[in-house]
Amino acid sequence: MREITFLKRNREKWEKYEEILANARRTDADTLAELFVELTDDLSYARTYYPKSKTTQYLNQLAADVHRNIYRTRKQNLGTIKKFWVYDLPMALTRRRRELFASLAIYLFAFAVGMYSSAVDDSFVRMIMGDQYVNKTIENIEKGDPLAIYKDEELTTMATGIGLNNTWYAFMTFAHGLYWEDYCAEMIFKTGVMVGSFHQMFINRDLGFEMFRVVYIHGALELSAIVIAGGAGIALLFGFLFPGTHGRLRSFGQAVLDGLRIMLGLVPVFGMAALLEGFVTRHTEMPLLLSLVIIGGSFAFIIWYFILYPMTVARSQLKLSGDIPNGLS
Repeated sequence: MREITFLKRNREKWEKYEEILANARRTDADTLAELFVELTDDLSYARTYYPKSKTTQYLNQLAADVHRNIYRTRKQNLGTIKKFWVYDLPMALTRRRRELFASLAIYLFAFAVGMYSSAVDDSFVRMIMGDQYVNKTIENIEKGDPLAIYKDEELTTMATGIGLNNTWYAFMTFAHGLYWEDYCAEMIFKTGVMVGSFHQMFINRDLGFEMFRVVYIHGALELSAIVIAGGAGIALLFGFLFPGTHGRLRSFGQAVLDGLRIMLGLVPVFGMAALLEGFVTRHTEMPLLLSLVIIGGSFAFIIWYFILYPMTVARSQLKLSGDIPNGLS
């Protein structure tokens, strides 16, 4: 490529980089790090084909300025843990919003399939949930306590076991995506069918609302976290198949990093869901208002932190940089 062509293709991008650098004190260090990587790619090309040109000197100086500001900015940033929750995780969620909505779409479709199948064939739920579980539930319904199954185990053992099991399930779903990306979508689909058929089993017996007000005390957080974990796994597939303007390996690496951040962020969500299931859900006789407050609060938290807050962080970063951060376009 002729140098003049190289300049024309990249001049506008470099000018935006200069604007970001001018606001370096207000720009996150990770954004500067991404900028440094992109600049070094251009600098490497220029050194190869135009080693003594002014273009190479300009890029070398620009990269050096960015590198110097990275460490200056890092000192001003929030503490590592706080920064993860305030910036790193929300930005990862923003970059992977397509995958998260894809996971939600798969889950909702599967949920509808499960409900419809159980509505037209009452035996379908037995195939999904197993005869033992269904028989136990029917027995509890006949005794007048349809959700007594949540009272069967000792509190602490139950909460600990549920938390470990759900967290392990979610991480394994994500980990399988490293070498079998379709597994994530498959597991989300199976979960949706199972939950949909479970709902319909109670609806068929006019206990739909009773099931909702009890099960979703923990289910609001648990099911939301499973869908988000599925999105983190699907991100691996998207990162590999749709690298965009970056190399496939780099795109996949960024997807893995974002996925791990999301999974780490879900650990306390699964933990809280387990505590609710072990210590609160079992009180099926609790006042309706209290139950609805817990369910509404859980869904409100998921919507705020995993959807609305990341959008706010991304818009704030966009205003600071004057451009869309890598991965948001």
